[in-house]
Amino acid sequence: MAAERVQSVDRVFRLLEHLADGGASLSLSELAQRADLPMPTIHRLLQALIGQGYVRQESSKRYALGPRMIRLGDAASRNLGAWVRPHLEHLVQEFGETTNMAMLEGTACIYVAQVASSQTVRMFTEVGRVVPLNSTGVGKALLATLSDDEVVEILEHTGMASATAHTITAYPDMLAELGRIRDRGYAVDDCEQELGVRCVAVPIAGLPFRAALSVSGPSSRVGPDDPARMAPSLQRVAADLATAFGLSEQDGHKATARA
Repeated sequence: MAAERVQSVDRVFRLLEHLADGGASLSLSELAQRADLPMPTIHRLLQALIGQGYVRQESSKRYALGPRMIRLGDAASRNLGAWVRPHLEHLVQEFGETTNMAMLEGTACIYVAQVASSQTVRMFTEVGRVVPLNSTGVGKALLATLSDDEVVEILEHTGMASATAHTITAYPDMLAELGRIRDRGYAVDDCEQELGVRCVAVPIAGLPFRAALSVSGPSSRVGPDDPARMAPSLQRVAADLATAFGLSEQDGHKATARA
């Protein structure tokens, strides 16, 4: 019975993740195909989730995340920001520029934490904002953690819109750029998302989700040679975050065992 309950929980979370990745809504058959589960099983689990408010069924009979997920998402976002903030503050103190953390959610790159520079002219991005993958430092750092086939699949879905004359908009050019990012260990947004802004970003390995850190500032202060100078510090903080997350998980497991 315990194994069956664990399996049901696993399936519930898989369905919720597929709904999150599916955009606006998904049909029962689309969920069955993505989750590789029988439709009667999915229908039973969805009815339970609908009853709790975590999923809603539209008039079209398609399914989407329900309003009760908002509270969980807000709480998770606040907790993540509180956990990450001290690490980001170290980078702001070192470089004097705004530091961000972003995550890959399905095909979306979302800022989940930020510590702003104290300088008068500074970069600012709202936490929760979705930004392009092809023109941002964090976006390219996240793409570099995927295989080329996965990258193309995602970019075919999101498109490769041009934000400035420097934006990469062709698949071969992007794959070549990602190869360079993997080799050197960091990504650079060289006025590709916004003219006059330069950003350096690194992926965070060792987390159960894909995430990246970045430092960004005016190109008048963050020069062409600065990303290579900043990257080792970002990589050190990324490693510290992965270690801290692992310790937090172990502490949680210990607390559960004691209970």
